[in-house]
Amino acid sequence: MRAALWMLPAVLLLLITYFVPLLDVLTTSVTEPRPGLNNYAGLLTDTGAQRIILTTLRISLTATLIAVGLGYLVAYAMVTGSPRRRVVMFACVMVPFWISILVRTFAWILLLRTEGIVNNGLITLHLIDDPLDMLYSETGVLIGTVHYMVPIAAMTLYGQMEGIDQRLITAARGLGAGPVFAFRTVFLPLSLPGIAAASVLIFIGGIGYFIVPALLGGGKTLMLAEYIGLLITTTVNWGLGTALATVLVAIVLMLLFAVSRLVDIRRAFGST
Repeated sequence: MRAALWMLPAVLLLLITYFVPLLDVLTTSVTEPRPGLNNYAGLLTDTGAQRIILTTLRISLTATLIAVGLGYLVAYAMVTGSPRRRVVMFACVMVPFWISILVRTFAWILLLRTEGIVNNGLITLHLIDDPLDMLYSETGVLIGTVHYMVPIAAMTLYGQMEGIDQRLITAARGLGAGPVFAFRTVFLPLSLPGIAAASVLIFIGGIGYFIVPALLGGGKTLMLAEYIGLLITTTVNWGLGTALATVLVAIVLMLLFAVSRLVDIRRAFGST
């Protein structure tokens, strides 16, 4: 009972700052411009909204696969490396968190533009003849999203990998297993909860991403969060905007529920 009283302020704060606004969004989605489920029915026939949802899911899924793959390599190198290399790599992973996302996104604008370093470098190496159209496109949004998500994936996986007993790998090697076979049959299965946790974090972050698509997409590649903002602030279509926001929240909750049923959440995030 005493522990519940200590938790009461946190629960009240969560209700005020999260559940009340969420309930207001849900209420607006079924009352504007008139009561009913017309806004949700409209989503089934609105080809523009459906296209944006598919674009969001495609970019988020692709970014998840790439970011988790790169993050796994970084986390594995940190876990298996020497203490000195681990400190250096840890610092390299953490530095991006100290830089504003706006600064990083504007840096990508300079890098990916037609006269940017990336295109000039590829032309200099004779890999391409004409500059690639990477800025204000789905490619640019994907690159910016992956860049932001890789450190999150790496730290999530590192926290879980650190709890894996390295003596199991040593035992497998002692029994005659090669390094690849020991990794594939021992380490990789034990790291699957971390992969699941990192994948869910990155995918959820991707479908709700706003700043990177808005800047690197340039209005040509719209994602769900940016489209919701346009519906509410520009076209003042509160009904459809809040309906899409509700759908976004529902997708996130379903993903979290699915993962909680498939893996132990505490194990996935490195807890015991």
